[in-house]
Amino acid sequence: PRPAAPTAAPAPPPPHHRRRGHTHPLPRAPAAAAARATTKLRRPPPQHRKLIDTGDIDAFWLIFGGVLVFWMQAGFAMLEVGSVNKKNTKNILVKNIFDACIAAIMWYAVGSSLAGGNGDDFTTTGENGFAGSGGFFRTVSTANKSAYAKAGWFFGWTFAGAGCTIVSGAIAERATFLAYALYSVILTGFVYPPVVHMMWGAGKFSAWRSGPRLFGDCGVIDFAGSGTVHMTGGVAAIIAAGCIGVRKGFPDALPEGQPVYQALGILILWMGWYGFNCVSTLYIDGYAQSAAHVAMTTTLGAAAGCLGTAAIGFVEKQYIDPGYVYNGVLAGLVSITSPCAVVSPWGAIIVGAIGAFVYVGASKGVKAAGIDDAVDAFAVHG
Repeated sequence: PRPAAPTAAPAPPPPHHRRRGHTHPLPRAPAAAAARATTKLRRPPPQHRKLIDTGDIDAFWLIFGGVLVFWMQAGFAMLEVGSVNKKNTKNILVKNIFDACIAAIMWYAVGSSLAGGNGDDFTTTGENGFAGSGGFFRTVSTANKSAYAKAGWFFGWTFAGAGCTIVSGAIAERATFLAYALYSVILTGFVYPPVVHMMWGAGKFSAWRSGPRLFGDCGVIDFAGSGTVHMTGGVAAIIAAGCIGVRKGFPDALPEGQPVYQALGILILWMGWYGFNCVSTLYIDGYAQSAAHVAMTTTLGAAAGCLGTAAIGFVEKQYIDPGYVYNGVLAGLVSITSPCAVVSPWGAIIVGAIGAFVYVGASKGVKAAGIDDAVDAFAVHG
């Protein structure tokens, strides 16, 4: 008999490929694969995200710095709460919040205009040089609608609020709420802005204006506001404290403060000061080296001020006085704020140490004069 024909070999299984831990067959139909490929070709090309430009980076830099400076309001509040009687805590906190709110409205309405350069002809004719006169309510031109202009307004508002809050601590526990609110309106709307104009704008003392400058055509360099912000607030504080009188028990029988809140307030202020100083470059694109240098000198100035006042207090009292430690940090920060961009690290330490001696001397002088400055605002800032 003829042998049976060999049985045909079974067809090989369809190829498989692995994906996310499981297998499935590849499509067999060439038509389906071709259709899928055609669909892919018809899809629009992906839209690449536009790269951020320099103006956006610089605007964000100002917003970032403004947030840090605004955070200083919390530091001032904690420092003041820790320095007064517990029963006045709510009053102090509400006043600090009102400082920020009143400063925002006044800086928008008139402050930023008086601080700006619009309407000041001092650069060309030598007239005015005191304050700007255009752009009330931010309406001078379409330039104020740019991201950088709005960020600049925000940054300037935080400075105005910080300068105003300096006084609230000096006259703590004595001013009525209405009187303090009126003071905030006047200081943030009509006192502080012209100082800004004269020091940072086109005013008579500015080193950044075109045309002839004072002091051998150099002008006054106040990089981040030792005089513009802190001295303005400090002088206002000593005048207010002198006019309003002293608290019951001054100077030796005042209630003991709360050191936890005082220390917390100092650390918050120190943190916010990096926004105050470093971001005063006003730009970050091309200015990172300057901002980093300012961060270093600011740190060293604060450290030298703290250690300097602690050493002075130890020599006087034979123990470390927490009040000297806390305010020594602020004294060093205020001292280094003006020259922070132009001094060396060693110079920053020397500046902070000098600030420590100035603070201690001023604090003793204010008390000897019979003026009750609850948080040593003038000794630290003025």
